[in-house]
Amino acid sequence: MEKNRHYVIVGSGVASVYAAKAIRDHDLDAEISIVGAEPGLPYHRIKLSKGLFTDLHQEKVSIKKEKWFVQNRINLQANTTVTSINTVNRTVTSTDGQMIAYHKLLLCTGAANRKLDIAGAALPGVHSIRDRNDADMLKAALQPGDRIAIIGGGVQGVETAWSFIEAGYAVTIIEAAPRLMIRQLDERSADLLEQRMLGRGADIRLGQGVAKITGSGRAEGIELQDGSHLPCEHVVYSIGIVPNTTLARQIGLEVRNGILVDEYMQTSAGHVYAAGDNAEFEGRVDGLWGSAIEQGTIAGSNMTGNPATYTRPVPLTLFNAFDTPLFSIGQVDEQCDASVTGLTEEYYSRLFIKDGVICGAIVFDNAAASLPYKTAIEQGIRLDGLDLQSSSLSGLMDEVTKRSQYQHQ
Repeated sequence: MEKNRHYVIVGSGVASVYAAKAIRDHDLDAEISIVGAEPGLPYHRIKLSKGLFTDLHQEKVSIKKEKWFVQNRINLQANTTVTSINTVNRTVTSTDGQMIAYHKLLLCTGAANRKLDIAGAALPGVHSIRDRNDADMLKAALQPGDRIAIIGGGVQGVETAWSFIEAGYAVTIIEAAPRLMIRQLDERSADLLEQRMLGRGADIRLGQGVAKITGSGRAEGIELQDGSHLPCEHVVYSIGIVPNTTLARQIGLEVRNGILVDEYMQTSAGHVYAAGDNAEFEGRVDGLWGSAIEQGTIAGSNMTGNPATYTRPVPLTLFNAFDTPLFSIGQVDEQCDASVTGLTEEYYSRLFIKDGVICGAIVFDNAAASLPYKTAIEQGIRLDGLDLQSSSLSGLMDEVTKRSQYQHQ
């Protein structure tokens, strides 16, 4: 191994932490630095929507405690922005004038929230929550009785809406698509969720685009594309992400939507790697928590010379807002060959089947119940010989679990 090995990770999200862990697992002696613009320890960003009104600065929101960084000799430089990289001299320079030499470099620069491109989007009272500072500023601006309009009915928008409703605010969700959480739910499950949400006080406008945000001096309402007007004191939007690729472009890395990486998380510059929301693999930026963990782990392993290849994890969304536990896993679009549905008044489940194997599932149940479905999809358990038409869903899953255990022996 080369002497003076210093692995530098730019960005302090979940991909960075798991990359640092993988590097330390394989290389006990090297120096490891995480240089991140945000203050404090890397934290669970998903808490920004799931737990908006909890204390987002407490240590239990952190991905790893401070003790872990000390024990693993990982130098965390928080509140430090990298402004340039020199790939010839292998150095990074930060805003405070530091020049840090590296042996291998990992870019975990993450993504920014997609900006709302309509009239009035820059008015005070219009918010997008990407980091703890955004959440703090929004909470500080709230007054009792304020009405909140949320643009975007994806997972993040719906979870944020529930946080506001639990805190006692009136909320309207505006979604341009014909149903909520269109990437995770089919029509029936989205309709069931919508009914639950309406029953718990949400106002929902589907199939509606936003024409503009109105107000003089600050946001006072939203004008929808059908001309109707919705008065509100705050607008919160969640309409997707844009990978942060500025540094990658500066040093001439290949970039499309994100920084192009191969299955080793290597960029077009051999000693530079990328992982997380800024990385584009096989034509897609995943933008998912589970993918960022896996990509970070794979990048860290390869940086130390221990070959590992990235395989996209089965996408899994665990949802628990509006007192409605559900999970969506795998491919849940209509392109599958067949499906098996279970339905009661409180409970909905649907298995999606393609080429004789389960490719996805939507189930109104808790996180623990998702494990047999995840295992079946990952192992590609075949359904040959099972009567899909007359089997109950629970009976079918019992048989799938048996086959899974048998295959694993």
